[in-house]
Amino acid sequence: MGLRIPQVPQRFDPSNPVFARQRFSAPFPVQTPARSDIGKPSQDLLGVQTKALVTENELVYTFSIIYTPKQASYGGPIVRNSGAVVGIECHYPRAHNVSSDALMPTWIPYATTLVAEEFLVFSLRLMTDDWRFERPANQYYLGDFINIEASVRPNNHVPLCVFVDRCVATSVPDTSAIPRYSFIENNGCLVDAKLTGSRSRFMPRTQFDKLQFQMEAFKFQKEISGFVYITCVLKVAAASTPTNVEQKACSFSANRWVSADEDDQVCGCCDATCGIRSGSDPLLEDLRWNQAFVGPIRVKDSFGPV
Repeated sequence: MGLRIPQVPQRFDPSNPVFARQRFSAPFPVQTPARSDIGKPSQDLLGVQTKALVTENELVYTFSIIYTPKQASYGGPIVRNSGAVVGIECHYPRAHNVSSDALMPTWIPYATTLVAEEFLVFSLRLMTDDWRFERPANQYYLGDFINIEASVRPNNHVPLCVFVDRCVATSVPDTSAIPRYSFIENNGCLVDAKLTGSRSRFMPRTQFDKLQFQMEAFKFQKEISGFVYITCVLKVAAASTPTNVEQKACSFSANRWVSADEDDQVCGCCDATCGIRSGSDPLLEDLRWNQAFVGPIRVKDSFGPV
């Protein structure tokens, strides 16, 4: 099939629509016509957008550049060059099909922001004696302190205060296993010291998003492995919210209950029932909470083979 070339006027005529300014979707460099030795254009260049195609994967613009030689500068009926037509195609990949496929927004939707705000990471970690680093080993001896740090890492959230609602220790990673020992209950009452006379306690709080407590190392009777798994229910409240009977951290010391947040009054219910729920009631669904565990912790006798 031969290429049909549209007839193009030899002289510039502003009223002719062929010479109307073309608008393109992407910028292109402007080419200045070559000039003769007497300062006049030696050729006519004309770019005409003749076709636009849409394929499955591309958007294609087709152009024809037509070169028409001018007569010699002295006006004689001769030319030194031949005319030419150059076809040009510009291909743009189509990233999306806007007629059917949903586009991924470049902004962050409000719903996504809400999900990020509600996404909280709870954790329990064994800490070194100075509380500065995570402890690299999980082995202890009877009489040692087991330093445990509960924490929450919020994403795009207001400052939060973490609490340990309850904790249970088992010899296997199953909170319903027997034997089991509940040592934090009643919405944040560390009862181990009152039950066994140990020195276990919450440490004074230094950061809202962290809560530290010490457990005096123990073993389960008749459990040769010496393994202990600790699982806790952690929950959070806004850091600006005052502590209360359901959001507290209380230790038994010197025959009384004391608060890690310097609000001993909220600990008065630890010998009774704190709040609307007991230690065995399921947590309400509207609370921000989650389970976290640490283990296995291996506890050995103070003397004997390693």
